Amino acid sequence: MNRSRSISDSVTVVEPASGWQIINFKELKQYSDLFYFMVWRDIKVLYAQTVLGFSWAILQPLIQIILFTIIFGKVARISTEGIPYILFSSVAIIPWTYMSQAMAQSSQSLVGGQNMLGKIYFPRLIFPITPILAKLVDFGISLVIILGLIIYYSVQPTWNLLFFPVLILLMMSIAAGAGLWLSALAIRFRDVRHAMNFILRMLMYSAPIVYSASSIPEAYRFIYSLNPIVAVIEGFRACLLGTPMPWQYVWPGLTTAAILLISGALYFKRMERIFVDVI
Repeated sequence: MNRSRSISDSVTVVEPASGWQIINFKELKQYSDLFYFMVWRDIKVLYAQTVLGFSWAILQPLIQIILFTIIFGKVARISTEGIPYILFSSVAIIPWTYMSQAMAQSSQSLVGGQNMLGKIYFPRLIFPITPILAKLVDFGISLVIILGLIIYYSVQPTWNLLFFPVLILLMMSIAAGAGLWLSALAIRFRDVRHAMNFILRMLMYSAPIVYSASSIPEAYRFIYSLNPIVAVIEGFRACLLGTPMPWQYVWPGLTTAAILLISGALYFKRMERIFVDVI
């Protein structure tokens, strides 16, 4: 956290924190009004002056689901272990859409808000976390697609559904951890913006979105399980479609996501002192 010391009744000096520190939740709470305003601003700006408004939150993943179903389900005929491909892909594309969009916006949050950085003090952590929360609105709306398909195919709920909130937290942690790393790096290296499309494309095809994790050779599955996105995708399928819970992917994914989030928070706080200087 940043320490402040009063040198008179009317002057307060804000000093940079020293060393490596984790997130200061107390300080974030003090600026909760600003936090709320920035999240709400992101939500409103995203669909300002659009004809379809929040309908885009459904149309964007829906078009991708339809294309994937035609290309990979009908043409390539990728195995889905008996699950209709449109159902198989939808429960993967919707969490992936959230993570990819949240990571992309979070990575450029500091660069986009550089005019505010040097004017007033507030926790810089608000910038990369804002898209993580704002994109939950789109995610919640797009769940209508999954709900409609589940009803259409008469998928019966199972006890796995109890783990759904945990997977949502895991999904948010991955986006937040990556956003903290990338936003801090983007301040110093503007190459991050140019590399994001490539990074997201590689992440997409390294996760079981268009294929099942069971298609990965047994010898490589542990290494594959270290990708936390795998835990989210396969976990969503287990929770929503009733397939066996993939603990062999979930536990390594939880560990990797925790490391990503903690290291991202530490690096962000470490670099926070130079943000204004290098903009």
